Amino acid sequence: MTATGIDITEDLVRELLREQHPDLADRPLELGALGWDNQVWRLGDDLAVRLPWATRSADALLRKEHAWLPRLAPHLPLRVPVPQRLGEPSGRFPRPWLVTTWVPGEPADRAPATRAAEAAVALAAFLTALHRPAPDGAPEGRDRGGPLAGTAGDFAHGLASATELGLVRDPDAVRAVWEDAAAAPDWAGPALWLHGDLHPANILTTDGTFSGVIDFGDLFAGDPAFDLAAAWILLPDGAIDRFHATYRPGPDAATLRRARGWAVLRALSCLHIGHAGVHGRPGGKPTWGPPAHAALRRLTATVRP
Repeated sequence: MTATGIDITEDLVRELLREQHPDLADRPLELGALGWDNQVWRLGDDLAVRLPWATRSADALLRKEHAWLPRLAPHLPLRVPVPQRLGEPSGRFPRPWLVTTWVPGEPADRAPATRAAEAAVALAAFLTALHRPAPDGAPEGRDRGGPLAGTAGDFAHGLASATELGLVRDPDAVRAVWEDAAAAPDWAGPALWLHGDLHPANILTTDGTFSGVIDFGDLFAGDPAFDLAAAWILLPDGAIDRFHATYRPGPDAATLRRARGWAVLRALSCLHIGHAGVHGRPGGKPTWGPPAHAALRRLTATVRP
């Protein structure tokens, strides 16, 4: 995270609304979340204001959401934050910002899915609906979603670091999963729409199953295996086979192998974020460790001796 030095307060958000969207300025306002890229302020019962604060790249990600997500949202079976208004940079706040719909629910890192079958079906239905061929001009992924073999350096560093910290008990088994995935044939189909960032804080739960998906800033077109990897981290034990059986069209063996490799990379990243959170370091989230450990346990259990 790279804080940009802008002090975002309730007074600032309300002033921005008065300047650019005065019909919304008198609604109740309260801080909802501090994300990697944006702060989210709840605006009344049904809207939210998202303002970039912690990364320089957040501006472009918000504009991307504003341009593309309204086209996709009507076809998605889970609730998503649909952009309603775009706030332009001004003397008061020199960055763009969004007014979106508010998506109720609890982040899955704090309230994991517990109803395995329902969660597997909900996630599969969402990704089935999202994973459609993207048009020409669709955004590309930022350092994600390319050939898995291109992540060899990141994987080796992440595994070595996690092992040194005592976060990985069997690095050879983890390595075997990734190497098998990296050796799988590349995606040969059309570039499909992908969420691009399905970590545990970007999917919401209600009553033990998935009810919403947020933060489409990394929306891009590419290999569906990148999104399918999320099932290993987001779903509870005993749900992965139901997920694969429900997702359409049924993924081929190579796609499933690549998804396992992307899942290993995401799990290693979450382990480090969780470890940083346990030790109180900036950007750390202690709730990210448990789902990452569970994912690696499930993935390495599938390694054939």
